[in-house]
Formats: sequence, C-alpha cells, structure tokens
Amino acid sequence: MNCKIRVVVLLCFFSCLSFASAQEKEQPIRLHPENPHYFLYRGKAVALVSSAGHYGAVINGEFDYHKYLAALDAAGMNYTRMFGGSYVEEPGKSFGIRRNNLAPEPGKFVAPWARSDVAGYAGGGNKLDLGKWNPEYFSRLHDFLGEAARRGIVVEIGLFSSQYGEMQWNLSPFKRQNNVNGTDAIDWKKVNTLENGNILGFQEKYVRKVVREANGYPNVMFEIANEPWSDRPVLTDVVNPYLFTGRDQYPNSVDLPDEATMAWQARVVEWITSEEAGLPNKHMIAQDCCNFLYAMRAVLPGVSVVNFHYAYPEAATLNYGLGRAISYDETGFLGQSDDVYTRQAWNFMLAGGSVFDGLDYSFTVGHEDGSFLEANGPGGGSPELRRRLKILSEFLHGLPLVDLKPDFDLVKHAGGVVTHALSSGRGDYAMYLDGNGPMELSLSLPAGEYAVCWVDVVSGEKKDGGTFKHAGGELRVKSPVFRNGVAVRISRKESR
Repeated sequence: MNCKIRVVVLLCFFSCLSFASAQEKEQPIRLHPENPHYFLYRGKAVALVSSAGHYGAVINGEFDYHKYLAALDAAGMNYTRMFGGSYVEEPGKSFGIRRNNLAPEPGKFVAPWARSDVAGYAGGGNKLDLGKWNPEYFSRLHDFLGEAARRGIVVEIGLFSSQYGEMQWNLSPFKRQNNVNGTDAIDWKKVNTLENGNILGFQEKYVRKVVREANGYPNVMFEIANEPWSDRPVLTDVVNPYLFTGRDQYPNSVDLPDEATMAWQARVVEWITSEEAGLPNKHMIAQDCCNFLYAMRAVLPGVSVVNFHYAYPEAATLNYGLGRAISYDETGFLGQSDDVYTRQAWNFMLAGGSVFDGLDYSFTVGHEDGSFLEANGPGGGSPELRRRLKILSEFLHGLPLVDLKPDFDLVKHAGGVVTHALSSGRGDYAMYLDGNGPMELSLSLPAGEYAVCWVDVVSGEKKDGGTFKHAGGELRVKSPVFRNGVAVRISRKESR
C-alpha cells in the first residue's frame, strides 16, 4: 500500500470511528413494537421504498457511491441493498446487463479479502488471500454505511448469493483457482450448503468480520443470501396452473431452497446472532424466501424481514400473519417502462407490504446519479420512476402507519379495477385502484363525516373528492378519470 492510499484509509478509519461512536446510543432500525409490519427508525414508524442500483456500490472500485447516495437522498428514497463481496458477476454477460455495477471491470473488484502476490484471479489481478482482510474494502464499507446513515438511508447487506451457474462461480473468491488458500474443489451447487468442505470456515470468518464492522451503524440489516433457491430449487407451487406449456418453469414456478440450503442458512443466522451477542447493537436479519408468492410455513428463528422477489401482492397478504415485515426485495425484469414498476409498488405496499425495492439500471459507473437511460439489461429505472416512488412513500408516511393493516371488508365492489386497501380502525382508509377509470367504488363504511382525496400516482396531483356525511353501510364513490392506477385516501373527520 503506497503512502497516499495509507493516508486515505487512515482518515476514513478515524472518520468512521468518530461516526460510529456518535451512533452508539442510536437504536438500529427494528420492527415497530406496536406494528411489526413497519419499522421503527429514529423514533418514527417508517416503510422502506426505493429504486436502487445493482448492489455493487462497495465492491466496484470504479463506482462513486457518494454520488449514488446523494441521488437516492434527493429522490426521497430511504433504502438500498449492497452485496458484501462473496459473490461477483461477469461484465457485460451476467443476466444480459451491459453496464453492471455488480460486475467490476478486470482488476476493479474490491473484495473483503486482500490480494496475494500470485497472479491469476479470473476477474483480473492477483488471486485473493482468504486469510487476510482488505483495508480498502472495509474503508469503503464504513464510508458507505456512514454516508447512508447521515442521509437516513437503510442498507441491507447481502452476505451471500446463489451462484446461478459456472459463469459466476468462475469468479467466486471461494473457487480454488481464485485464491491461495487451497479451498476444496467442489461443485458450485454445494457452495451454500454445509457440505462445501473447508469453504465453510472461510464463510464463517467473513460473516463475523462484516457483522463486527457494521455493528456501529443503526441503518443496517443483514440478508442471509440472495435468491438461495436458485442453485438448489425445490418446485413447490406454480403461479398459473392452467398453462399448457412451461407450467413448472420460471417465471411460473415457485421454487424454495432445498433442505441442505436451509440448514446452511440456519448456520449463517447462528454466526450473525452469536457474533452480535457480544456487541453493542443487534440488527435485523432478512430471509429471501422465493419468487412470486407463497404462504411460508415458517421462517428461520431470528429472522425479522421476509423477502420476496418479483412478488405478487398476495405475497404480502398470505404472509401477513407471520407478524414480520414483508419485503418486495427485488424487481426489474419487465423492461424499461416506469408504469409497470409503479403499479407493482403501489399494489404491494397497499396490500400490507413493508418494503419495495426495484433494480434501477440507470445507476452505472459514470452515471452514479442515476442518469443512464439507455437500455441496460432486462429492466428499467430512471429519475422519473424514483419521482413516482417518492409519491408512494409520501402517501404512506402521511398515514398513521402504526395503526394500519390490510382491510378486506372496505371494498364491496370496484368494477374494472383491482383494489388493495389499508385502514387504521380509527377512520383512516387508503386504497390503490389498479386499472383505468372513471369508475364507481362501492364501499362499506361506518357512520361519520368523511373527506376524500384522490392522488394521481404519476403526477402526484391531489384532487379534492369532497366531504360528506354518511349514515353507515354501503357508500358509492365516483372516481376521477385515471389511467394505470390511482390512489385514494378517505378520512373520518374526527380521526384526523
């Protein structure tokens, strides 16, 4: 390490120590004790809403995460995911993403482990030494978490991920050819199991190190593994049973991780909780369950956040009874249109969801402000999408979150649209109508005097729907003209 780098690392180190010390008395984000379907953070009930970059902010040495976090903050986003460095992707190839933050260019991968003096890492540069930590990585990690905390942005640290195939496995720090530590030569489908040879010990040391380093930050949660079903899937259900072809295949199959993967995930939870047992702070753990929707029989002990990818709103309603936060943890494979992701977000969050996060491919190296608008893989993302998601976030945070729960009795009929509704039990009602209008809502409301406010989910424009006295029972409300969805809030006057 040359003198200039050493000085930068030391300055960041002392800055991080100072920040962590200042945060010692601040409680980490946690499930709200009065309503565990939302979070308690800095004394307030919060939902997490974001359209964020592809997880490589810390491990990609070319990525300017200061600009990235500033862009999220300016857009009103309060959440992001990052991967911890145990998994990396192939530039220009993995999942068809042309400019992929999780796929550093040759020699630009900043791993948690130091480089050895032996050439030959498949992603460029020297092989990794899994017995030594990389000061540059942990400097970036502290700086990233501290900057996010100052901006009120919650960070999910993904500790592991499925490998998906040989392409990603060929770049893995745990693959024997990529390190100098003699890791066992195994099939990549065994990496995230207890049958991975001596790799398990390196995985444990990595988890414990990251958990220790992140302990001082209040804005952190840990995800055990990203999409753990992908390497060892067990077909459990299908979304549409009436398909003639492809019925048991993605994107119609609901796959869960097999028993070997679940046993390994339980071990990772033990590493996290046992490491934090002797540390000042205790952070939430998230378990990534499956794609689409499924009524989970249970989640692992110690898990607070239940993650779904490419989720239907039913993922929230089917699992609401778990008494934990239900997260739409990833979307972003439906092209560039902002409309589809806007609809996904409103449907899920108004069904009782706690988190919405979309892959935003407009965040790339050189465009860390989220301004890259060319086609960049299977999804979209844009300043416009983030502006729309801010409308959703402000709508939610204008409600009494602590009192909210899904309401299946409010809407008696809503011709031409699909509805999801939340209510407080004290006269606050919020609905999203997915479809096109005008249309007429038939509602069941108790007696009272009510005010109606319609919200355009694209422009954010609010339209006064008037006030009325209601004797109780069925009430018919006519909507304004809308396309691709509209939100409405109905408030009993004495409850406001």
